[in-house]
Amino acid sequence: MQEKTYVEDVDRSLYDFRNEVKDVYKVDEGLTEEIVRQISKEKNDPEWMAEFRLHSLEVYNKTPFPNWGPSIDGLNMDNIVTYIKPKDNKMHADWDEVPEEIKNTFERLGIPQAERESLAGVGAQYDSELVYHNVKKEVAEQGVIYTDLESAMHGEYGDMIKDHFMHLVPPTDHKFAALHGAVWSGGSFVYVPPGVTVEIPLQSYFRLNAPGAGQFEHTLIIVDEGADLHFIEGCSAPKYNIANLHAGCVELFVGKGARLRYSTIENWSKNMYNLNTKRATVAEGGKMEWVSGSFGSHTSFLYPMTILKGDNSKVEFTGITFAGEGQDLDTGMKVVHSGKNTASAVNTKSISKSGGKNTFRSSVVVNKNAKGAKSSVDCASLMLDNISKSDTIPAMDVRCDDTDIGHEAKIGRISDEAIFYLMSRGISEEEARAMIVSGFADNVSKELPLEYALEMNNLIRLEMVGSIG
Repeated sequence: MQEKTYVEDVDRSLYDFRNEVKDVYKVDEGLTEEIVRQISKEKNDPEWMAEFRLHSLEVYNKTPFPNWGPSIDGLNMDNIVTYIKPKDNKMHADWDEVPEEIKNTFERLGIPQAERESLAGVGAQYDSELVYHNVKKEVAEQGVIYTDLESAMHGEYGDMIKDHFMHLVPPTDHKFAALHGAVWSGGSFVYVPPGVTVEIPLQSYFRLNAPGAGQFEHTLIIVDEGADLHFIEGCSAPKYNIANLHAGCVELFVGKGARLRYSTIENWSKNMYNLNTKRATVAEGGKMEWVSGSFGSHTSFLYPMTILKGDNSKVEFTGITFAGEGQDLDTGMKVVHSGKNTASAVNTKSISKSGGKNTFRSSVVVNKNAKGAKSSVDCASLMLDNISKSDTIPAMDVRCDDTDIGHEAKIGRISDEAIFYLMSRGISEEEARAMIVSGFADNVSKELPLEYALEMNNLIRLEMVGSIG
């Protein structure tokens, strides 16, 4: 029997099943004014949103594609369907009423079970539409609003949506923010009233089923003064031999003395271009916590940003990425220190194998009035063979003397000495490698929601082993 001697790619068999694309309504491929107007009409947009979409399209057409980072030459917008929905696209609050094929998809992904066991509310999006949304009665009775963004926009929270929608991420931010503004659909809206603590997490799950399609959900969360929330977001898609696109947008508003933990696991297939934008602003004494896992996609541009606007505001960012064969994951974070005595702490890990490429980019900006700012960035990269790549690209723009800023980066391979030591203690080479990778990722997995931590550890300890030949 030949010894197993390498670490496998992430096993995506759980996510790679697909449903036949039938009984759907979709717009034509490409991006034109006619298509944007068609989407707006389907959504029954209020006048301000219809105008916003057209303005975003103008910005998109004037904005160049990024000339840095991974290549996106394989992404042709002329071939992308920007809006697709099941013909039965009603949003349901009763799981039994969701169409059977869609329901089975989310059952296989474990969403209903997770809701029953450990979540205060769940939203499920399939292609371009929310198909299910529910929030526990006791949470709703606290005054917590958790619904799909479109219902909120058309209802009593319309003014709140108008005041916040794409204010943190304007269409002028970059080309794919403009694209999102033009064709967005689906997503969640959360509002937590002052002083309310949501004891158990809320979760949204996004599933892209159709080949050659894009998903453009918008998540808007407002955590008011002194409130506390943990929000979990997951997403996946089956693998096709043509490009899919994800260009969602997340805007998070953390009030005075409030706390928001935002955990997200992105497990897209390897034909996905993941060009997502996430941004948070934190008021005085507030705290933002990011927990981010990126295990899928062909190419990623993903840099969650936090603006520490208020005095004594804080952010913690914990992230892990895994790049296997054919993957180029360009990820990182940005933080802007504006208030006094603000603090940011960043801890990231990346794992590369089989020619996969990981790039970590960090941007720390300290404005001239941000006296007493503290920032610590710690990123570590592990390459499992001699054909993989890992780069760290830090940027620091410090405009205030009264600061404490530090950056540490470590890039390396699995030590042959460590493998030999473990094998001398009776551990197989396969197990030794998996143990080292698991230990490398341990402090990140501890921060993940329980079900995702278990999944990641299983991927490392059980699925990420195989044999040569």
